Amino acid sequence: MENHRKWVTREKAKVDRIACPWLIKHFVDSDPQFLFVPASKVLDIAKEQNALPFDIPDIELGHHDSKCSFDAIIEKYELKDPALQELAKIVRGADTDDPNPSPESAGLEAIAEGFRQITKDDFDNINKQFHVYDALYAYCRLKIANQE
Repeated sequence: MENHRKWVTREKAKVDRIACPWLIKHFVDSDPQFLFVPASKVLDIAKEQNALPFDIPDIELGHHDSKCSFDAIIEKYELKDPALQELAKIVRGADTDDPNPSPESAGLEAIAEGFRQITKDDFDNINKQFHVYDALYAYCRLKIANQE
């Protein structure tokens, strides 16, 4: 697990830009620093701050084909946890035009939009929504265990 990296993405986060920081904090970087900036500034800030950009177009940790940035992080860091793969289906369904989203995806999208409306900024949003992802991850672990 990496330590103490800066990560930068677009401000006004909803699904993927909350799910990714949760994933990074729990499975990639034990002490990350997140920066939320206007979309037009992400790459400039990434250079200035030596930060890793995510969830913007045309970068490694962004959307590719039908997959979202959450998927890109799982792939780049070779995270093999089956519960994360299951959680990725939920996130992808909530964040992309997936023609076959998981049943939980619509609920996650609604919850994410609701949190975006009631939080004061992106940092408040991730602090509150991380509990949602903790719960979804536990749900996915249980779902995988029941399939075995």
